[in-house]
Formats: sequence, structure tokens, C-alpha cells
Amino acid sequence: MNDSSSLPLSYIINHLGEERSAYFHSTVPPIFQTSMFAFPSVEAMRYAVQHESEVPFYTRGNNPTTDILRKKIAALEGAEDCLLFASGSAAVAAAVMPHLKAGDHVVCVQKPYSWTNKLLTLLLARFDIRVTMVEGSEADNFERAIEPTTRLIYLESPNSWTFELQDIAAVAQIAKKHGLVSVIDNSYATPLYQKPIELGIDITLHSATKYLNGHSDTVAGAICGTKAMMQKIFNSEYMTLGGVISPFNSWLLMRGLRTLPIRLERAGKTTMQVVQFLATHPKIEKIFYPFHESHPQYELAQRQMSAPAGMFTIALKANDIASVERFCNALQYFLLAVSWGSYESLAFPACVLYTSENYQGAAQTLHWSWIRLYIGLEDADLLIADLDQALGLL
Repeated sequence: MNDSSSLPLSYIINHLGEERSAYFHSTVPPIFQTSMFAFPSVEAMRYAVQHESEVPFYTRGNNPTTDILRKKIAALEGAEDCLLFASGSAAVAAAVMPHLKAGDHVVCVQKPYSWTNKLLTLLLARFDIRVTMVEGSEADNFERAIEPTTRLIYLESPNSWTFELQDIAAVAQIAKKHGLVSVIDNSYATPLYQKPIELGIDITLHSATKYLNGHSDTVAGAICGTKAMMQKIFNSEYMTLGGVISPFNSWLLMRGLRTLPIRLERAGKTTMQVVQFLATHPKIEKIFYPFHESHPQYELAQRQMSAPAGMFTIALKANDIASVERFCNALQYFLLAVSWGSYESLAFPACVLYTSENYQGAAQTLHWSWIRLYIGLEDADLLIADLDQALGLL
């Protein structure tokens, strides 16, 4: 793919990759809902199979609708190339697995996304791959954890419950010093508010289900990096495991990108108003939000993130889980749901995870009084009033 890191944002999301003359000058790219492509000659077919990451041959590998989206997301991240997946979890696995073999070691920040944690601590452990989880607020902690068999450092900055950050540039420098691959989950900040590749990271990844799509109707994942790195992954885990995005979901995700800047701006402004209200409320014990002055890494957030995003966690002054449930059940405009990044505001109480087999250990890292709030596109006054009336029941 061409270097498009210097292109204007509005051009990337509205025009990049859209060769309209190829599809009857349609203003919206079509969905190439086909599993395979035919060729006029054996020579043409042979060329396509030899260049499958660039030329449509079979939709598991390349599809014209998906190809447009790849170009856009790569340009947003300032990367040479991008691969798209059927979920964020598939993207995490594809970003990590190609660089590891039996006996290797991974250094990972503490409290990553639950399915990342499961991949590293359970699934890969079956193949004699070890992981060391480190407290990530100090970059030196990553270097101290490096062993002779370490091959990869994994970051998530900030994470999506307690919003700890890592000094991305410092950790990237450590990874390069030791010849390690560095990977970061950039789902929360998005490519608009955080540029890990510019800071030295090798691979950025996204749960594209969240902000990149923004409409709660698509599950997808993305990874970005150099063309050589993406080609390596394409030839191995991407094609072999086959967890690729469908053409229709690529089309939906492309639609979501059109409004990403204005959605982020609106949600960020509203979030700051909601956080300011909650910060002085007598029923709130604590707020976890990188752009609030109380956050211990507030200065780092200001330095490596360009603007505030729309999700944070509150700790209620509640006597028991029943009180937390009463608060959540009283909310009228916050939907009780697990994801984030779309137009609707959400509440996710940590106590829900305590009895789930898939989230074992949640009670050790997430307090029962914590509730993660995502701010959508509703008016700030509406959301503040809703929170106020629910807090009145505590």
C-alpha cells in the first residue's frame, strides 16, 4: 500500500482507496459479496494467487470492499498496511502468535483485555509459551522482566477498566534495544487521539467493533504495521486460521469511519462535563479517567494522547452489591451493555463478571463497587440528570 501518513484526515475517511470509476462512479463503494473471483486467463489467475494479499483471488484473503477499508485504517494509524479480522480477539491473536514458538516468553502489561489475558495465560501456555505480567506505569518494569527467550512486549494504553497508561515511546525504545516485537491495543484512544507507530511501536491493533465502527452493528478487528510485517501475518495466521472480516462488515465499518472524528469530539466534550459533575458528587468514591486531574498519570495522558475519549470508571460509595444493582437498574438513558464506542451511552457494573466462568479472576482486579460508564452522543444534561437521580437511590 502507498504511504498516505501525511494525507488530510477528511481525505482519508471520505476518499482514500475509493476508485469510483471502477464501480460506475457510485458515491458509496459497493459490497463485493462474493467468495471468489474469476480470471480471463491462466496467466492472470497465476499472478493473482502469487499476489493474494494485494489482488482479489479468494475473499478469505483479499476482497475489494475490504481493501478500501484496509487503506483507510492503515493511513489513520500512519502505517504501511492493515489487516482486518472478524473480531478484536482474532486481531489480538494474529498480532501475537506469528512471533512466538514453543519455549518463548512474552512481557505483557498487567490487566489487559480479558481475552488477551486468556490467550497469553491459558491458550499459548499449552504450547510452552510463558508470559510475565508487569505493572506498566514504569517503563523500566518491562526491561526488568525481559529474559533471553523474550520475543514480544504487549501494551494496552490505556486499559479499559482502570485506565492505566504506559509510556509508549519509552517501552518501544526498550523493545527495539532488545530486538523485540512491540504490540499495542490502541482501541480506546483510536488512531485519531494516539499514534503508537509514530512513537516507535511495531504493531497497533483495534477492536474495530468499538470506536472505529461506532454503530453497535459490527464485530471486527484490525492490526496495522509495516508491509513486511503484515505480509508475514497474512501468509501465516491470517490465511491459515481464517478469522477474516466479511465484505458486508467491511462496508459497515467503512460507513462508521466517515463520522469517527465528529463522534469522538462530541463524546469527549460530553464526557468531560459528566466527569466534572461526578467528581464532586458525595456518592462517588473515585473516578478512573486519564483526562481528569486526579488520575496519577494525567500528565502522561496529556503528552501522548491528543484529546479525551468517552469512557471511564466510577467507584460508588455503596454498602453492598445490591446497592450497585439498584443504581444501575434505575438508569434510564445508560443501557446495561458490555461494549462501547457507539452512539448510545452504556453502563457496565463489574459485579456482573463475578460469576462468569469466562472472566475468572475478575473479583481480584475489579471491585464490586466499580461501574464502567461509556458516554455516547446524548446531551450532557440528559445524562447528568439520569446519573443524579440514580445516585439518589444509594
